[in-house]
Amino acid sequence: MAVKHLKELIAAHKTGDDLAFRRAVTEIIEEEEAKNHGRVALELRKLLAATGSQRQAYSVDPGTAQAPIDGDSGVSLLAVSEPSRRVSSLALGGPLVERLTGIISEVSKWPSLDNQGIPRRQRVLLYGPPGCGKTSIAAALAHELGMALAVVRLDAIVSSFLGETSANLRKVFDYAAENRVVLLLDEFDALGKVRSDPADHGEHRRIVNATLQLMDSYSGPSLIVAATNHQGDLDPAVWRRFDEVLEVPLPDAPQVRRVLARILGSHTTAEDDLNPIAEELVGMPHAAAEKVAWDARRAAALDGRDAVSAANVQLALDDARSRRWS
Repeated sequence: MAVKHLKELIAAHKTGDDLAFRRAVTEIIEEEEAKNHGRVALELRKLLAATGSQRQAYSVDPGTAQAPIDGDSGVSLLAVSEPSRRVSSLALGGPLVERLTGIISEVSKWPSLDNQGIPRRQRVLLYGPPGCGKTSIAAALAHELGMALAVVRLDAIVSSFLGETSANLRKVFDYAAENRVVLLLDEFDALGKVRSDPADHGEHRRIVNATLQLMDSYSGPSLIVAATNHQGDLDPAVWRRFDEVLEVPLPDAPQVRRVLARILGSHTTAEDDLNPIAEELVGMPHAAAEKVAWDARRAAALDGRDAVSAANVQLALDDARSRRWS
């Protein structure tokens, strides 16, 4: 463990900064994983998870909060939940983690920024290939901030009735203004697609314009997160509406190994077994690594074994490679 990590831990303890403490421990874990000390890293992860965090209570009770509904169908426009993932549990690169932890740290200081007339970082765009953890990032942000996660249901938002989609969007942003949540606009390209599409009959332009206007005028207590796999389809005017634009790329071998270690852990016979598996999965998303690990564990469990065999892993790898991930 580096001296700088010891200093960070001591400083975090002295100031009671839970986020700085967890960041320092996460860096130690990543170093241990890089040294192929998988079991040590796994034990540290378990200890870190058991410590909890000094978050405030959820501002919205997912079981009782009244989410807005579509006026025609009566279907809820949001799926509200209480996530449990942490940023430290995600296999992400260091620079991206730093950007995310910076946003988390800043949210509690929004009142101070408001008093000084400094704009908040309140609108975040996540882009990258499918299965790389964009939705998981939104869930982890919600958990770390002590907020509920409110995912916009596009199937309910987009209405066949002229003008109803824009009205539904306004209901969603009104909800975010009245409740303190992480509002996730997943598949954001459906709402922010380029307005010069020759197939557009006019309604789509109205939807994009409404989305841009609502984002411009929003100043409530929630964090707005949009996610897309098709950033090239976004209207040019969309990009400048976001205070942070973060790429979520395909994982490298060490990040894939972290995903595998989290799920397989002590169920492998040797720590080094994870290295060749990780190399095989480079170029595929986090979701592929998770599928391989869970498929291998499931196969072993169905055979009445706790330990995952090489044959279990190979079959899971073959299946993952045969699938399309984008």
